[in-house]
Amino acid sequence: MNRRTLLKSVATGLAATALPAMAVTDRQSMPADSASPARAIDALAEAARRVDRLHSMVVMQQGEIVLAEAFRGPSPEQAVNIKSVSKSVVAALVGCAIERGNLAGVDATLGEVAAGLIPAGADPRIAGLRVQDFLTMRIGLERQSGPNYGRWAASDDWVRHALTRPFVAAPGGRMLYSTAGWHVLGAMLSEVTGKSLLTLSRDWLGDPLAIEFAPWTRDPQGRYLAGNEMSMSPLEMARFGELYRLGGRWKGNVVLPADWTTQSFEPRTVSPWSNDSYGYGWFLRQMGDHRVAYARGYGGQVIHVAPLAGVVVAITSDTSRPARSQGYMTTLHSLVEDYVSTIQAGNNE
Repeated sequence: MNRRTLLKSVATGLAATALPAMAVTDRQSMPADSASPARAIDALAEAARRVDRLHSMVVMQQGEIVLAEAFRGPSPEQAVNIKSVSKSVVAALVGCAIERGNLAGVDATLGEVAAGLIPAGADPRIAGLRVQDFLTMRIGLERQSGPNYGRWAASDDWVRHALTRPFVAAPGGRMLYSTAGWHVLGAMLSEVTGKSLLTLSRDWLGDPLAIEFAPWTRDPQGRYLAGNEMSMSPLEMARFGELYRLGGRWKGNVVLPADWTTQSFEPRTVSPWSNDSYGYGWFLRQMGDHRVAYARGYGGQVIHVAPLAGVVVAITSDTSRPARSQGYMTTLHSLVEDYVSTIQAGNNE
C-alpha cells in the first residue's frame, strides 16, 4: 500500500473532533518554499526519509492524518516497543485514577495510598513520597536507569529494590531519571484499583482510543512493568498524543480530565541532560513560537504535541542505538520544529 492510499484509508475512521545516526550539523531541514500544507508535509516526509535511523512517522494536523508512512521497518499499523513513552501512558492512567476517585490527588503519599508496598526497615521518608514526586522523577532515591537498570531488573522484587536504595537528593528536589520510580507508581495504581496495569491501560485508554495494548514485561511478583516495554503502533501513538492536544476528549467523550492534560504540560522540573522542562510524564521544550510537549523513549520513539499549531507527530526509530548519540534527538526535534514553523508561516500569509 502506498503512502497516499494508506493516508486515505486511515484518515476515514480516525479523524478527531476539535489540540544515519546524524550529527547536529547534518540537520535535515525542509525547503523554505514549502509553505502550503501539502508541500510542507511532502517536504517533511522527504527530510525524514533521509534519516536512516527513523523507521516511521505519523502526522496529525487539526485532527486529520496527513502523513502515515514507514520509511523502513514495520508499517504504521504495527505495534512496536515504545520504550519510555510508556511513562507518559502511566502518567495518563494516574490522571484517570484521580478522576475516578481511586487516588486523592497528586499530593497523596505512598504511605497513605499503598503502605503495604513499603519494605520493612525502609527509610522513614519513603512513606512521605508523593504521587507527584513519582510523576516528575523527583523521589530522590538512587537512579535505577542507566548503569543500574540491569541490577534492578535482575532483583527478586523490583518495588522493594527501588524503595531500599539510598537517598541521593531530597524528595521533591531535582529530577533523577529512573524507571524504577515509575514501576512503584504503577504498583500503587494496581493497589488502589485492584487491577493490573494491563487491565487499566486497556479499560481506561485502550477501549476509547482503539489502542490494542498487548501484554508486556512483568516483574517477579507478576506486576506489569510501569515505565518501559509497552507496545503501540505509530497510529496509536498519534491518537494518544491527539488525546492530549484535544484536552482529554476523544470523539466527544472525556477520556482524561481537561485539567489533567493542562497540568501535565506545566513545567515542574528540568532534565539534567537536555535542559528541557518536564511535567507529568511529558518533556517540554520551546520550538520557535510554540511550546511543544513530547513523550520520549529509548532510541527515538517520540510523540510530539504542539497544541497551538494543532500538530501531533509520532515517530518510531531503531531501538538499538540511544537517541542521544550523534545528536539524533536534536535531529528529530528539528524535523518537527521545521514543520510546525512552516505550517505557522503558511497560516500567517
